[in-house]
Amino acid sequence: MFFGITDLWTYVLGAFFIILLPGPNSLYVLATAAQRGVRQGYRGAAGVFIGDTVLMVLAAAGVASLLKSTPILFNVVKYAGAAYLAWIGFQMLRGAWRSWRRPASAEAAPAPERTEEDPFRKALVISLMNPKAILFFISFFIQFVDPAYGTPALSFLILGAICQLFSVLYLSALIFGGTFLANQFRARRKLSAGLSTGVGMLFLGFGAKLATATLS
Repeated sequence: MFFGITDLWTYVLGAFFIILLPGPNSLYVLATAAQRGVRQGYRGAAGVFIGDTVLMVLAAAGVASLLKSTPILFNVVKYAGAAYLAWIGFQMLRGAWRSWRRPASAEAAPAPERTEEDPFRKALVISLMNPKAILFFISFFIQFVDPAYGTPALSFLILGAICQLFSVLYLSALIFGGTFLANQFRARRKLSAGLSTGVGMLFLGFGAKLATATLS
């Protein structure tokens, strides 16, 4: 046993593969990096890190139990999160449609300046408005913490740090991969619009999946 953690290497392997699973957080960071570059991609990644840290702390503090025992609260958070993910998907689809319809002659003209939403804040909201993530963290973490250990907070801290390390490495790969793809597709407007359409549809799917999620 390592600081109250049972079967540490099983946890490391499981956390690694869980981080690799595609979700709205990682997809948003990838899309942000592809559209706005490395710096903004890392701003989005920072929002994911903070959001996941808050969820881990809430899970360790017993908020998951509160959601399980209060279905109304779970449903309020669930539907709000689903609506937000669907709204992001709709915005991406609308942007892709505008890009698709824009005349080719407009590509050479400088684009009008516009105020972009802060990717940090947006990624943070995406992370926090997902009650299933809170339930997942506590159901996953609790399997590897010895209930008899005197300071379980230390166990949760180590488990969370391992998970966040994998998240940093994975999101960094997505950011640099996204900027590389953006450079390749920049001259191919319709291909870029098609990619944005696919990402938007995935966000609508994430929203629908969360809206139909249950406590079981």
